[in-house]
Amino acid sequence: MGVYEELGLSPAINASGKMTALGGSVLDDTVVAAMAEAARSHVVMDDLMKVAGDVIAKATGAEDGCPTTGAASGIAIAVAALIAGADPDRIERLPDPGDRPDEVLLLKGHSVNFGAPVRQMVALGGGRVVEVGSVNKVSAAHVEGAVTGRTAALLYIQSHHTVHKGTVRLADMIAIGRRHGIPVIVDAAAEDDLRHWPATGADLVVFSGGKAIGGPTSGFVCGSRALVEACRAQYTGIARPMKVGKETVLGLLQALRRYGVDEAGDGGRERMTALAARLDALPGLTAAVERDEAGRSIYRAVLTVDPAAAGRDAQDIARELAAGSPPVFLRDHQANTGRLSIDPRPITADEEAELARRLTALLGAA
Repeated sequence: MGVYEELGLSPAINASGKMTALGGSVLDDTVVAAMAEAARSHVVMDDLMKVAGDVIAKATGAEDGCPTTGAASGIAIAVAALIAGADPDRIERLPDPGDRPDEVLLLKGHSVNFGAPVRQMVALGGGRVVEVGSVNKVSAAHVEGAVTGRTAALLYIQSHHTVHKGTVRLADMIAIGRRHGIPVIVDAAAEDDLRHWPATGADLVVFSGGKAIGGPTSGFVCGSRALVEACRAQYTGIARPMKVGKETVLGLLQALRRYGVDEAGDGGRERMTALAARLDALPGLTAAVERDEAGRSIYRAVLTVDPAAAGRDAQDIARELAAGSPPVFLRDHQANTGRLSIDPRPITADEEAELARRLTALLGAA
């Protein structure tokens, strides 16, 4: 009996993606081994955090890096670093910014909830979000016009959660930041190109360690040496309840060292094409393969549901699969529009076969 079964739980089949709600990533044996070894001895955490910064810098091309418990805490820490710097008194007063600039400009279409509101992460760091433009229409002029003497940072969210039409390019945000001497934070939590986003000129970039990288639930902030040092300084303030353990740091570093090894070169396109052809034959389903909406090299099988032919709508299908044993979770971000998708990254060949069997059982008698 496995550790989950001992607790009365059933391991889930995850066809949704590397989702926090489903435990992030399944860890490589070398990552698990690094975490186990770290657990067996003590270390000076300040020294470990600085050495970890060197490994993060090498992986990203940034000057330095700071491990975090996740991308969400990374946003809070980055905002705190830009407001309080490394000043011990200001750090201990946060989230009260005192007389420091505290406004964080955020495109309205980027004011998303990724399990919690991004606005709340900014507030934890002492910032106050100022939403710019409309959800589906914002220009560089809107951003520039919102800059005041109270502006502490520009925050750009690179995610499938955000609105991707009628928006401002990151390059424009960075140019505005440069003109006004205002730093730019990029939340690239689930992005798979670790060197691209720091190379854009952003001052701080936030990544998740438990998504594309395949590490434990963790994350990091990378960027200029001075700003990352300010990020580390927040562990004596608002980041104290977000502190990251030695085991997690070592697991993250090992995941970074092996990142890209044994990854499928086609982003799962071949597997998903074959699966889509199989599922397209089921009543009420039209299956196709689509690339990730945020531009990553991930190809998913997308299922469009005809409720009349399927005998249930997309939301019903997702609920029924999740309620089964073992629970099967599809990517259901667009279920209300009749679309479900299957992410190739976390699902094994055996789990893929079980998913197809379960869908066939649900829809075969429709």
